[in-house]
Amino acid sequence: MQGSDEREVLRRIRAGLVYTESEAAFQNPRRRTDLIFRYNQTPPGAAEERRALLEAILGSVGARTVLHSPFSAGFGSNVHIGDDFFGNVNLALVDDVDIRIGDGVMIAPNVTLTTTGHPVHPARRVDFARFSEPIVIEDKVWIGSNAVVLPGVRIGYGSVIGAGSVVSRDVPPMVVAVGTPCRVLRPVTDDDLTTRTAVVD
Repeated sequence: MQGSDEREVLRRIRAGLVYTESEAAFQNPRRRTDLIFRYNQTPPGAAEERRALLEAILGSVGARTVLHSPFSAGFGSNVHIGDDFFGNVNLALVDDVDIRIGDGVMIAPNVTLTTTGHPVHPARRVDFARFSEPIVIEDKVWIGSNAVVLPGVRIGYGSVIGAGSVVSRDVPPMVVAVGTPCRVLRPVTDDDLTTRTAVVD
């Protein structure tokens, strides 16, 4: 695929339209799967090596990042993480387009952030046809275990996503949201300064 064809595919990807694996193959050099494999095999105590690998894998990464192994990403290079990030084991990042994670975000085990879905009708899924929309996780968000965040979602500042939730639409700032599909349960208030949990276990 040459110049103008690649630009047309990128235009469709950015517009959230359907594209195929073959059409998007020119982006494969941006995949960091071998480096992700190395990161996942690196001892936890090898902090400098792990940091260097993260900097090579991710599109950008802030200071004081903790990302436990194993994690997975389709590209890695489309993931942007701010300062003071904590990601627990088995974080899955389906980053065919950007995943942007702010400062002070905490993500529990077995969470999936997927920018990509597939057409419902099987005739439209030939050649792994798909669509992709960016995900934005704003500062100070906490995402509970086994949650799934779907394409195009933005989670607002300071919000808490309950364990096992499927987040299919935007979540406003400073709320506790739970369930499948994920819905706002209540606001985060000053009362939460004196409680142990935010009803996410």
